[in-house]
Amino acid sequence: MEGLLDEIVAKYNYWIYVVLMMIGFYAMIGKRNLVKKLIGMNIFQTAIILFFVSTGVKRDAGLAIVDKQQALAGAIDVATVVNPLPHVLMLTAIVVGVSVTGVALAVMQRIHREHGTLEEDEILEKIGR
Repeated sequence: MEGLLDEIVAKYNYWIYVVLMMIGFYAMIGKRNLVKKLIGMNIFQTAIILFFVSTGVKRDAGLAIVDKQQALAGAIDVATVVNPLPHVLMLTAIVVGVSVTGVALAVMQRIHREHGTLEEDEILEKIGR
Protein backbone atom coordinates (compact mmCIF):
# COMPACT_ATOMS: atom_id res chain seq x y z
CA MET A 1 0.00 0.00 0.00
CA GLU A 2 2.84 2.38 0.80
CA GLY A 3 4.41 1.72 -2.61
CA LEU A 4 1.19 2.75 -4.34
CA LEU A 5 0.97 5.92 -2.28
CA ASP A 6 4.58 6.77 -3.10
CA GLU A 7 3.84 6.26 -6.80
CA ILE A 8 0.79 8.55 -6.63
CA VAL A 9 2.73 11.26 -4.78
CA ALA A 10 5.62 10.98 -7.25
CA LYS A 11 3.25 11.73 -10.15
CA TYR A 12 1.46 14.66 -8.47
CA ASN A 13 1.80 16.85 -11.55
CA TYR A 14 -0.32 14.42 -13.59
CA TRP A 15 -3.03 14.55 -10.94
CA ILE A 16 -3.01 18.34 -11.16
CA TYR A 17 -3.45 18.09 -14.94
CA VAL A 18 -6.38 15.70 -14.53
CA VAL A 19 -8.05 18.07 -12.05
CA LEU A 20 -7.55 20.99 -14.45
CA MET A 21 -8.99 18.92 -17.30
CA MET A 22 -12.06 18.05 -15.27
CA ILE A 23 -12.59 21.70 -14.26
CA GLY A 24 -12.39 22.74 -17.91
CA PHE A 25 -14.62 19.88 -19.02
CA TYR A 26 -17.23 20.77 -16.41
CA ALA A 27 -17.18 24.41 -17.50
CA MET A 28 -17.66 23.44 -21.16
CA ILE A 29 -20.50 21.01 -20.48
CA GLY A 30 -22.18 22.39 -17.35
CA LYS A 31 -22.25 26.13 -17.93
CA ARG A 32 -24.79 27.94 -20.10
CA ASN A 33 -22.87 31.17 -20.67
CA LEU A 34 -20.77 31.13 -23.83
CA VAL A 35 -17.89 33.08 -22.24
CA LYS A 36 -17.71 30.56 -19.39
CA LYS A 37 -17.67 27.74 -21.93
CA LEU A 38 -14.76 29.41 -23.72
CA ILE A 39 -12.85 29.86 -20.47
CA GLY A 40 -13.47 26.18 -19.71
CA MET A 41 -12.11 25.23 -23.12
CA ASN A 42 -8.98 27.30 -22.46
CA ILE A 43 -8.47 25.63 -19.06
CA PHE A 44 -8.87 22.20 -20.67
CA GLN A 45 -6.40 23.12 -23.42
CA THR A 46 -3.88 24.42 -20.88
CA ALA A 47 -4.06 21.15 -18.94
CA ILE A 48 -3.38 19.16 -22.10
CA ILE A 49 -0.45 21.38 -23.06
CA LEU A 50 1.07 21.07 -19.58
CA PHE A 51 0.62 17.30 -19.73
CA PHE A 52 2.39 16.97 -23.09
CA VAL A 53 5.23 19.27 -22.09
CA SER A 54 5.77 17.32 -18.87
CA THR A 55 5.92 14.03 -20.77
CA GLY A 56 8.77 15.41 -22.87
CA VAL A 57 10.95 16.22 -19.84
CA LYS A 58 13.89 14.00 -18.90
CA ARG A 59 16.08 14.50 -15.87
CA ASP A 60 19.80 15.08 -16.53
CA ALA A 61 19.28 15.13 -20.28
CA GLY A 62 21.03 17.41 -22.72
CA LEU A 63 19.93 19.11 -25.89
CA ALA A 64 19.46 17.04 -29.00
CA ILE A 65 22.10 18.94 -30.97
CA VAL A 66 24.38 16.51 -32.75
CA ASP A 67 26.45 16.61 -35.89
CA LYS A 68 25.83 14.48 -38.94
CA GLN A 69 28.68 12.06 -38.22
CA GLN A 70 27.33 11.20 -34.77
CA ALA A 71 23.84 10.65 -36.13
CA LEU A 72 25.04 8.42 -38.97
CA ALA A 73 27.34 6.42 -36.69
CA GLY A 74 24.52 5.75 -34.24
CA ALA A 75 26.57 7.20 -31.40
CA ILE A 76 23.58 8.97 -29.85
CA ASP A 77 22.13 7.60 -26.63
CA VAL A 78 18.46 8.57 -26.78
CA ALA A 79 18.17 8.34 -23.00
CA THR A 80 20.55 11.29 -22.61
CA VAL A 81 18.90 13.77 -24.99
CA VAL A 82 15.56 15.57 -24.85
CA ASN A 83 13.09 15.00 -27.65
CA PRO A 84 12.03 18.47 -28.84
CA LEU A 85 8.94 17.24 -30.71
CA PRO A 86 6.40 17.46 -27.82
CA HIS A 87 7.55 20.99 -27.01
CA VAL A 88 7.34 22.11 -30.63
CA LEU A 89 3.88 20.60 -31.06
CA MET A 90 2.63 22.30 -27.92
CA LEU A 91 4.04 25.63 -29.06
CA THR A 92 1.93 25.20 -32.18
CA ALA A 93 -1.07 24.24 -30.02
CA ILE A 94 -0.65 27.43 -27.99
CA VAL A 95 -0.70 29.55 -31.15
CA VAL A 96 -3.76 27.73 -32.48
CA GLY A 97 -5.49 28.07 -29.09
CA VAL A 98 -4.93 31.81 -28.95
CA SER A 99 -6.24 32.13 -32.50
CA VAL A 100 -9.35 30.05 -31.73
CA THR A 101 -9.98 32.10 -28.60
CA GLY A 102 -9.76 35.35 -30.58
CA VAL A 103 -12.15 34.12 -33.25
CA ALA A 104 -14.54 32.75 -30.61
CA LEU A 105 -14.58 36.10 -28.80
CA ALA A 106 -15.33 37.88 -32.09
CA VAL A 107 -18.17 35.45 -32.81
CA MET A 108 -19.52 35.94 -29.28
CA GLN A 109 -19.44 39.69 -29.78
CA ARG A 110 -21.50 39.25 -32.94
CA ILE A 111 -23.93 36.89 -31.14
CA HIS A 112 -24.36 39.41 -28.32
CA ARG A 113 -24.97 42.21 -30.80
CA GLU A 114 -27.53 40.06 -32.64
CA HIS A 115 -29.38 38.49 -29.69
CA GLY A 116 -28.57 40.75 -26.74
CA THR A 117 -27.32 37.89 -24.57
CA LEU A 118 -24.64 35.21 -24.32
CA GLU A 119 -26.80 32.72 -22.40
CA GLU A 120 -27.24 29.57 -24.45
CA ASP A 121 -30.84 28.93 -23.34
CA GLU A 122 -31.99 32.44 -24.21
CA ILE A 123 -30.32 32.33 -27.62
CA LEU A 124 -31.92 28.98 -28.47
CA GLU A 125 -35.30 30.33 -27.33
CA LYS A 126 -34.92 33.42 -29.55
CA ILE A 127 -34.03 31.41 -32.66
CA GLY A 128 -36.99 29.08 -32.10
CA ARG A 129 -35.48 25.80 -30.95
